[in-house]
Formats: sequence, C-alpha cells, structure tokens
Amino acid sequence: MVVTGGLNLLKDCHAWYVEALREKGKLVTVVECPNATHVFYAFPELVDSDKFVEDMKLFIDEHTRSKHGKQEMGGFDGARRRRPSSLPWTVRIQHAIVAFAHRRDGSIRRPILSLAGLIKVGTTSCLRPSSEVRCTDITINVSLGIWARVFSASASDLINTPLPVVVYFHGGGFVAFSPSSRPYDALCRRLCRELGAVIVCVNYRHAPHHRFPAAYDDGVAALRFLNNTRLADLVPAPIDLSCCFLAGDSSGGNMVHHVAQRWASMSETAWPPLRLRLAGAVLIQPFFGGEERTGAELALDKACRILSVARADHYWKVFLPDGATRDHPAAHVCGGDGFELAETFPPAMVVTGGLDLLKDWHARYVKALRGKGKLVAVVEYPNATHGFYAFPELADSDKFVEDLKIFIDEHTRSKRNR
Repeated sequence: MVVTGGLNLLKDCHAWYVEALREKGKLVTVVECPNATHVFYAFPELVDSDKFVEDMKLFIDEHTRSKHGKQEMGGFDGARRRRPSSLPWTVRIQHAIVAFAHRRDGSIRRPILSLAGLIKVGTTSCLRPSSEVRCTDITINVSLGIWARVFSASASDLINTPLPVVVYFHGGGFVAFSPSSRPYDALCRRLCRELGAVIVCVNYRHAPHHRFPAAYDDGVAALRFLNNTRLADLVPAPIDLSCCFLAGDSSGGNMVHHVAQRWASMSETAWPPLRLRLAGAVLIQPFFGGEERTGAELALDKACRILSVARADHYWKVFLPDGATRDHPAAHVCGGDGFELAETFPPAMVVTGGLDLLKDWHARYVKALRGKGKLVAVVEYPNATHGFYAFPELADSDKFVEDLKIFIDEHTRSKRNR
C-alpha cells in the first residue's frame, strides 16, 4: 500500500515506485489524498488523516484475511484469486444480466438489456416527479440525434451562488446506454444532489453505425451548444459556465480526455473567448487500451462480469476505424512519443479500482499527464471492480462521490479565485 498526497513534492517518485512494483507483478494499492501535503497523516484534525486511517484498516483487514486463508498475496496468481467480496444480491443480479447480454465475441444482445431497463429510450424517467432533482431534456442536434438530459436542484433547494456545471459522458463501450438508461439517470440524479452541481448528461452517437471520431465530435458539439446557449433559461438554478467540469466513466472517461484536449486547444485561440471554460476533467475508470496485454488484463480478466478482455477487444473493433489496431491514438492515448496535450488542459482526477483490468492503462495515463506537468489526483479503491460507482449499495460508491465532491469543490474555488 503506497500513500501519497496531491501536494507532496515526492509524489512523482511515489508513482515511479508503484510502476516498478507492478512491472514486477506485485499487487499495489495506491491511496492518494488530492489535498494532502507531506506528513498530513500526523495531524488528526485533518479530514485526510481520518480517511488515511480508514484506508489503512481496510488494507490490513483484507490482507489479514487473505493470509489466514492461506491465499497467495503477491504476483498475478494472487490477483487472479481476488474477487469482489460479499457483493449485495442486487449488484450480483445486474452483473449477471450484463454478462448474459454479451455474446462470447463481446457483441451485445440489446433486447436483454432493454428488457432489464438498462437500455431505455425516451423521457419517461425525466418526467418522473422528484422533490430534490428536476430534469430537462434538451436537443443539441436533431439530424445527428445528439441530445442531453440536464439535472438540477428543485426550486425549493436553489441558492444564489452560481453552481458549477458537470458535463457527463456515459459509459457502455461506445455501443450502449444513454442518459435515459436506468443506471445513468439514477447516477446523475445522485451526483446532482450530492455534488451541488448542474449535471448535463450527453447522448452521443454509438458504434458500430457511427465509428471514431463520431462520439468525440458529439462531445465537442455539446460543449459548443452550452457555450452558445443560455443554459440559465433551461434550468432554474444559477450556473457558472466558467467553472465547467467534464466527467465520464469507462468509454465516457475516454471521451473526457479527447473532448477536453480538443476544447482546451480551441480555447487557446478562440476569439471572442469561449464562455465555457474547463475547471477539471474527471476520468472514472477510463476505457484505454492497446495491442499489448498488460499484467492487470491478464490477471483480472475474470475478476468482474461487467468487462472482460474479449468484450474490450470487441468494443475497440467496432469503434475504431476499419483496419485500425488498438494502438490507435483513440485507445492508446499516451502511446509512443506522440502524446500531445494542450497547454490549458485542465487538472484531472483519475479513478481506478484494484480489481479493474484497465488499471495499468490508468497508471500509464497518470504518468503521461504528470510528465506534461499537469495536476492529477489519483483515487484508487482496492476492492473495486469496473463499474462499481453505478451501484449505490457499495461502500466504495459512496466514497467515490465524496472524493469527487472534494475535487470539484477544490477546483471550483481555485477557478473562481484566479
């Protein structure tokens, strides 16, 4: 277990050490407290000090049980034995449905997801009354089918201080789900309540009918729409477009990188200046990849029923241009010497899980961002599989929302104080 702080001058050395351990096949849990300086843990009056003790207890308890159970602790053999422990039955059922909906080659039986309410088209849930959150569906481009669902506080909860805006790109391997899918409607309502922000969840075009770069184009189109539209006319809450965050999970996390890069590049030369300015980028278990099989992909292929290597390969096959390999820059974002990053690329928060087969790609991405001098907060949940954040029954899902709120609050203050 390696503990570091976002304000610790040694954090790059910590990242190199973690990478070296993982290259040797060792299991490593990384706990980064974004606002922590060196020796923060010695001051019990700090919130991060309490969180550190909680994380350390989780680590010790887990590996105490593992040791007593005579399970191997180190290397990929030990990792293969790791499974999410004691998942609630509701989560297990949803995992099973998603697994059954996938064919062996990774393609999807859409009717199964539709029957389970995991794919849902329409505005019925948006019309559902709520005492805390209201939502509005807005059309961005009729001909392309781009639209968004805007979640805001109900009128009774409004405050005078302008709220940050979080533009959210949903996951689904570039092929499934929408803002009206049950998991994402529920997740965005929860984020709206607990973050104190306006959430704009974007519906973008899906592969295989719309391959690269359609999803990225749609993401930029959504930002253009928000930049040129009075969003305040659509929602009752006062908003601050100069304090906008991009967030997304899995394939949506991949979109966050590419859309943020495009928007940041545009903002450097735009005149008049763009109203919508990025305060942060939140990549939640981002869907990156390459032709290489990483240690985590080999070790954790069966750790979660949500995502496997075969499914990931299928998603890339139908999304990338015909004939492209997984080393295409859309997937292998920091491959080779060609990793480009706009000067104004925003501070990033990268969320990963100890049981996520993509975690090695996440570590490489963090290293690449830091190599460009960018601020990166890394949050790793040791027992989390891919997609854990969508299940409020899980304790790590609650911790994720807390950590996300800390990041957004910190960078909202930072943006407004400039």
